[in-house]
Amino acid sequence: MSTTKDYIILIILAALVAFTPRVIPLLYFSKRQIPKWFDEWMKYIPAALFTALIAKDVFITSKSTYNFDNQPEIISTIIVFFVAAKTKSMGVTVVAGLISILTLAYLF
Repeated sequence: MSTTKDYIILIILAALVAFTPRVIPLLYFSKRQIPKWFDEWMKYIPAALFTALIAKDVFITSKSTYNFDNQPEIISTIIVFFVAAKTKSMGVTVVAGLISILTLAYLF
């Protein structure tokens, strides 16, 4: 088999692997009524994923598993948490996060 055919087969298989997990739930749930408990439960998924990403970037570095030396990131995370809870605005929260991390990185 030639190298070109190998690449084409690889691209087709990669597309199937990426496409299949997305299309199967779509086909399954398009014909069924989603239970109310499942719909309520799914509302928490974005917050849980976002929290996991934030915690990883703030507390875990390549040097150590739990790093409390990066004080600007920790303080900025606390500031952003309170701004988000108070304003409930994504735009204000992002701006507050940018300003706080820039200011604290400059100070530390």
